Amino acid sequence: MNQRFDLGGVIVATTLAFKPDDSAPAGLAVDYERFAAHCEFLIDNGCRGVGPNGSLGEYSSLTDDERRKVVQTAVATVGDRGLVVAGVHGVGSHQAKHWAEIAQEDGADAVLLLPPTIYRANRSEVIEHYTRVNEVGIPIMIYNNPFDTKVDLTPDLLAELAQLENVVAVKEFSGDVRRVLEIKELAPDLDVIAGADDLLFESLVAGATGWFAGYPNAFPREAVEIYTLVSEGKIVEARELYKHLVPAFRWDSRTEFVQAIKLSIDMAGQSYGGPTRPPRGPLSAEHAAQVRKDTEAALSYIASR
Repeated sequence: MNQRFDLGGVIVATTLAFKPDDSAPAGLAVDYERFAAHCEFLIDNGCRGVGPNGSLGEYSSLTDDERRKVVQTAVATVGDRGLVVAGVHGVGSHQAKHWAEIAQEDGADAVLLLPPTIYRANRSEVIEHYTRVNEVGIPIMIYNNPFDTKVDLTPDLLAELAQLENVVAVKEFSGDVRRVLEIKELAPDLDVIAGADDLLFESLVAGATGWFAGYPNAFPREAVEIYTLVSEGKIVEARELYKHLVPAFRWDSRTEFVQAIKLSIDMAGQSYGGPTRPPRGPLSAEHAAQVRKDTEAALSYIASR
C-alpha cells in the first residue's frame, strides 16, 4: 500500500467548457482557454486539485485527442500549485491502462478509475481490471459508482483491491454513509473520499479524508470552508453552512447533474458552465427552474454571511 500519496482535501471533478463550432462533434468544440481559466479559478479559491475527464467532465463524449488535451491543459494550468487526478475510465483494462499511461506521461499526479464501463463486470473481472492498471505505477483512486456502472465495490472487495500497491483511495458514491467506517475497518490504509455532494458532511464526520465531487465547481470557497471546518472539529459551524448549500448539492446525485452544475456555475457568475454535448440535452423547464431556485437560495445565504 502506497501510504505516501495523500489524495485528501477538496479535489474538484471539473466541468468542461464548450463553444459553438459547426465542424466539431455535435457542433461544440472544447474551449480549452475557458477550461484553463476554470481550473485557475478553483485553485485560486483554495481547492487542492482538479479532476478532469470524469463523468462531470463529459469524458465519454470526447474524442481521444480532446480527452488527452484536457488533461494536458489541466496539468499546464495547475502546475505545482495543486493535484491533477485524471479520469481514465474505459470499457476494458486495455483502454483504462492506455489512458493511465498517457495521463502519467502528461504529468497527472494520480488517476480516478471506475470498474469497466458499459459491461457489468463480475468480481474477478473487477480485480483484473484494477490489477492491470496498477501496473502503470501511478496512484489510483478507485471510483465506486454502482448507479452508473451497476457494479458495487463493496467494502470487502475494496479491501482486496487495496492490496494493490498503487491503489491509495476510493471515491465512495454508493449513497450509504455506513460504508465510510466499514471501509476504514477492512482497509485501514485506504483513504475514503466523499463522492456524493449531498452526503459530504455526513461522510466527513464519519471519517472521510477528502471530497472529490461536483458542486465545488460553483462554490469552491464555501466547499473548502465546509471541509476545513469539519477537519478542525467545528461541526456546528460546518453543518450550518452545509444545510444552506445541500439543496443545490443534491443535484450532484441526479441524472441531470452535469447540466445542473453547469447552470449553477453560470448563476454564480465567477466562471463558465455553458452547454453539454450529447447524450446530455438541456434541462427541462421544470428542472431548470428548480436548479435556479436551489442555487439562488445558496447564493443569497453566501451573500448574507
